[in-house]
Amino acid sequence: MIVDWSPLKTEMVIWRRHNLPLPLWWRDDDAVAATPALDRLAQLATQAAMPIHVAVIPDLLTPSLPPLLGANPMLVPVVHGFRHISHAPEGGKNAEFGHPRPAASEETEQALQKMQQSFGADLLPLFVPPWNRITADLLPILAAQGYRGVSTYGPRTSTQPVPGLTRINTHIDPIYWRGHRGLVAPDELIAGLTANLQARRAGDTDPSEPLGLLTHHLVHTEDVWSFSRDIILFLLENGAVPADLRTMI
Repeated sequence: MIVDWSPLKTEMVIWRRHNLPLPLWWRDDDAVAATPALDRLAQLATQAAMPIHVAVIPDLLTPSLPPLLGANPMLVPVVHGFRHISHAPEGGKNAEFGHPRPAASEETEQALQKMQQSFGADLLPLFVPPWNRITADLLPILAAQGYRGVSTYGPRTSTQPVPGLTRINTHIDPIYWRGHRGLVAPDELIAGLTANLQARRAGDTDPSEPLGLLTHHLVHTEDVWSFSRDIILFLLENGAVPADLRTMI
């Protein structure tokens, strides 16, 4: 796989020249059990010397997962919905919490309780809605239940959508979900990330939001594994600094 890093490298030179801080974080979704893929993810966290925030599906959680995450301080458990089931109406986009329904608040409460029981003090009470969609009416409920953050996809429009709840989104997704589910064309990924950084630098989007990589360890092809490793290492080598959301939320 050949990647032309030059557009991104040019942008990162500008960031360093102006001493612009670029915190970088990593979120990986859909964890339910200890697997070889999760072991590989842990190795990447160690190699990059940065934490990976592992979004765990509470109702599908198996007993093998808490010991693995507990033994790897670089893997930080967060809450990924409840059952990861879409409740979208016919014709609507997939979402577990993206459409109003009476049971939603009960499920988010049960999800937090199960994760607290399973991971204790290691849990970061960050809510990651499956398919990155959540209705606005749930946000104050999450804060009241004890969640301290919410994470979806794309540049955030506010740091705190409601009091007590910090939003920190992801911005780089290397998987081509609408097609072959392998790696998005690297030139497109680099162009998109470069545009993201240019928008931050211009003040068109929030420049203080940590830049987030979103991965899904259970479905990675070798190209996705390689790009995920390479983009993290490239950004760190060119001025980005690891962000641990445990110190930010």
